[in-house]
Amino acid sequence: MPTLKNKFVLRAVLATAAALIGAGAQAAIPIEHWTLPNGAKIYLAATNALPIVDVQVDFDAGSRRDPPAQAGLAGVTAGMVEKGTRASGSDPAMDENALGEAWADLGANFDANAGSDRMSFSLRTLSEPALLDKAVRLAAREIGEPAFPEDVWKRERERLNASIREANTKPATIAGRAFSQAVYGTHPYGQDTTEATLAQIDVATMRQRYERLVLPCRAKLSIVGAVTRPQAEAIASALLSRLPAATEAGGCAALPPVPQVAALAAAKDERLPFDSAQAHVWIGQPGYLRSDPDHFALMLGNYVLGGGGFVSRLTDEVREKRGLAYSVYSSFSPGLHAGSFRIGFQTRPDQAAEAVKVAREVVARFVAEGPTAAELKAAKDNLIGGFPLLLDSNRKLLGNVSNIAWNDLPLDYLETWTARMSAVTVADVKAAFARKLQPERMVTVVVGGKP
Repeated sequence: MPTLKNKFVLRAVLATAAALIGAGAQAAIPIEHWTLPNGAKIYLAATNALPIVDVQVDFDAGSRRDPPAQAGLAGVTAGMVEKGTRASGSDPAMDENALGEAWADLGANFDANAGSDRMSFSLRTLSEPALLDKAVRLAAREIGEPAFPEDVWKRERERLNASIREANTKPATIAGRAFSQAVYGTHPYGQDTTEATLAQIDVATMRQRYERLVLPCRAKLSIVGAVTRPQAEAIASALLSRLPAATEAGGCAALPPVPQVAALAAAKDERLPFDSAQAHVWIGQPGYLRSDPDHFALMLGNYVLGGGGFVSRLTDEVREKRGLAYSVYSSFSPGLHAGSFRIGFQTRPDQAAEAVKVAREVVARFVAEGPTAAELKAAKDNLIGGFPLLLDSNRKLLGNVSNIAWNDLPLDYLETWTARMSAVTVADVKAAFARKLQPERMVTVVVGGKP
């Protein structure tokens, strides 16, 4: 039976993936880059370690381009792409059940999703020519001929509304919303999907947005696996073949610029009562763009500050020395705009004030002094030692290649990663944190405790 055979083969291949790719992960795979006549940009990392092909197609169609009154439009549009295709030529319409069965028959996977910056489509299939061709053709139909069925959207909207209502009963949701709005202000990164914004979205709006933003000339395709450059070009062309061509002479017109996240002018402190056993605490501010040259210094410094788990300063001061929280962390989330820097933890409501004070002091001291030489060495040893694990599967390699493509990073980014991390000094980390963080102007949100 073809369905069972294809599933069995894919599972067998994936079962050996870590061993086969991990053995060569120390040597980064070269990345080729070129542009198709239709304007689409291709990034290829060819590897014959496994008979699998992974593809990701990215468009500048993430939620940063959602109108405030229709927050969530990008996400629901991406979700609806998988709910059916319209009839085209000799190809009949397919509903979500027919699509699910077709993908199961191929033993392949297709997904659509949208984040803050981009809308992404991903395809995973065996490289056997007959299966690969069928999988690419089916994916091309989903990308180029989504049906956006109205009855399905009404059902999905009710499901999302129920999920929103449930989430709004949880302190973590309230804390996250308050933090994002305080950090980002009116920037799209701070927009919140609500029942009211979903009510303003219909399938006509989805189609219009999709037809404007999802065009071949706006595509970046990352391809990883057992394919040659000519095969990769054929895959890319086929995947985009059912999308409309750009109507502007010379290709796509530039999309309107999205303003950058504004720096905080002053500290903000929000204490929101909530009857819960634990208070949820978030402290932070706008961070940095992914293209920022300080990225490596900030990555290493954050490991020391709060990204290194039990060996971080925040864990030592907040958990180990004072027992104020079971876990505490810090993180950056860079994107096309300054994603947030955030410290997060939970604590007893009666301890929240002390825990916040300690966390703020740790951050201020770290920004002023930077890491010690021993702390930086430990961070390098851990992150550099774990680097092969970032490349030990097709899917992980695809994530890295798409990151390079989306953020216009150098093609040798993976090959030079270890050297660039090794070159970071204590002074580099201190200077980078001084440029990016202002402890005296951070947002603090505490949700928990009685009014």
